[in-house]
Amino acid sequence: MIVVRPVSGLPEITAGDDLARLILEAGGSPEDGDVVVVSQKAVSKAEGRTVELSSVSPGARANALAAEHGHDPRAVQVVLDESIELLRAERGVLISRTRQGFVCANAGVDASNAGAEDRLVLLPHDPDGSARELRTALGRRSGRRPAVVIADSFGRTWRHGQCDVAIGCAGLAPLEDWRGRPDADGRELRATWIAVADQAAAAADLARDKVSRQPAAIISGLERHVAPDDGPGAAALVRPPAEDLFR
Repeated sequence: MIVVRPVSGLPEITAGDDLARLILEAGGSPEDGDVVVVSQKAVSKAEGRTVELSSVSPGARANALAAEHGHDPRAVQVVLDESIELLRAERGVLISRTRQGFVCANAGVDASNAGAEDRLVLLPHDPDGSARELRTALGRRSGRRPAVVIADSFGRTWRHGQCDVAIGCAGLAPLEDWRGRPDADGRELRATWIAVADQAAAAADLARDKVSRQPAAIISGLERHVAPDDGPGAAALVRPPAEDLFR
């Protein structure tokens, strides 16, 4: 049985906050083999990954894109700064490849629940590194060794709505490869490669309330995917550009 428990009562996260301490003090009590899923926004705020729009001076490209798509040029400049490549700009949406290698809207830059007017929250510099650090801190403070997933909401090609995915991971096998195994009829599976970390992120999102300061959830029942070592991280989930079938 898989059980997901949201962690409630955390304060507004600010730069320098000790997320491990806040999660544990709020009643999050992970056991060995549990998975602690934390929102990207909480991690980014704790790491100081925010930008005040008043500090941004947009360039010519940002001004042009903003005029074409109806955005604040300062926000567009932040998106460009966080991107290594702008893949598409259409219907008011900027799709880019981020410095972390993700393909997503607006380079993961978000204004919701930012904690202040005219503030944007950016993705962590190194989400897998952030997950490893949080896992270490939780272990040091609790004496337990849960896995950690950092989750963010991504849109999905050809489907409406957003779904949380893992952008950072430590101690959880991000993928389970069933290729080469037989199916129920004895046929060899050729494409079945289960995104365990993404599914953990999505499950936690169903239990959390995005507007009630529940930036974390604890999942029990995934022990077979939890390992003593930190593992390859969520980077293993990112399809490299050479495998992009749509370019």
